[in-house]
Amino acid sequence: MEHYVDVSALEPPEPLEVILDAIADLPPGDYLKVRHRRNPMPLYPMLSDMGYAYAMSSPGPGHFEILIWPRDMPPPPGVTPASGNTV
Repeated sequence: MEHYVDVSALEPPEPLEVILDAIADLPPGDYLKVRHRRNPMPLYPMLSDMGYAYAMSSPGPGHFEILIWPRDMPPPPGVTPASGNTV
């Protein structure tokens, strides 16, 4: 099941805090979709270290969507396994 957070209006470090809190609360088998106005580069190594996979897309300037899921589960719908952990 998809969970969604929009951190695009938050100032640092709030986006990182909200995202980390949200993944800590993810029920087993669920994933998180994040809307952000920046590409949160510091987040990606943290996710990898914590056992999460991710995929980022940028549908337009100042608009980033990040999907985050536990590395030991299949990727969310529409994400191919090869696109996990890519930026």
